Amino acid sequence: MTDPAAPKIALHGLTKSFGAKQVLRGVDLEVGRAESVVVIGGSGSGKSVLLKCLLGLMPADAGTIQIDGETASDMGAAARARLMTKFGMLFQGAALFDSLPVWENVAFGLIQGRDMARAQAREIAHEKLAQVGLTPEVGALYPAELSGGMQKRVGLARAIAGDPEIVLLDEPTTGLDPIMADVINDLIVKCVAELGASAVSITHDMASARKIANRVAMLYEGRIIWHGPIDDIDASGNPYVDQFIHGRAEGPIAMSIARH
Repeated sequence: MTDPAAPKIALHGLTKSFGAKQVLRGVDLEVGRAESVVVIGGSGSGKSVLLKCLLGLMPADAGTIQIDGETASDMGAAARARLMTKFGMLFQGAALFDSLPVWENVAFGLIQGRDMARAQAREIAHEKLAQVGLTPEVGALYPAELSGGMQKRVGLARAIAGDPEIVLLDEPTTGLDPIMADVINDLIVKCVAELGASAVSITHDMASARKIANRVAMLYEGRIIWHGPIDDIDASGNPYVDQFIHGRAEGPIAMSIARH
């Protein structure tokens, strides 16, 4: 039973190892309804693994993932399938199907996952493409005919096609020039707000984090070492956060690397 007072997402004590390497070391994180949380951290900090666990692509070793107060690991197959309809995902690099036209990429989950009629799915795909500033003519093209920025827009349109309650974003501005990255950030803010969705993004791009986050959490060596409102990040008082957001070579993160 959904608890309306519960946070939209609650992660408690999440751990994940690959052999002897412990990637997540007891992650606790809550995301409120209609809140946008950005998880920052360097390469190898565990950000992508955290997102895969949240989406159910990878099982955690221990800990719990709750959505609307329901524990995902306690669900049967039917309940799990229902839960997945609450999610939309923007993959790093957009991850479009080269053999399908743009509109069918956007409508893929509607057709394959919800058995929607193709004509209806196509109409919705065109609506979602319009939301990210693309015309129906673009819908007839194939991914290889699009620039990187346009592919990212299509990926965002696909992520919101099913009107998800939760949007997950994996490095949404990777590979884009600063101007196009800012366009994508603006579109993310607009689309998530229009849905009234909760959003979880992972990035190492601080310009993106500042634009799309209400709240930021920093993941370092598999743990959340700081979290708070985006407006507080410049005065976090945490030397790891301070070094990361300013991109400085000198600091505790560099010292930690040197120890390894």
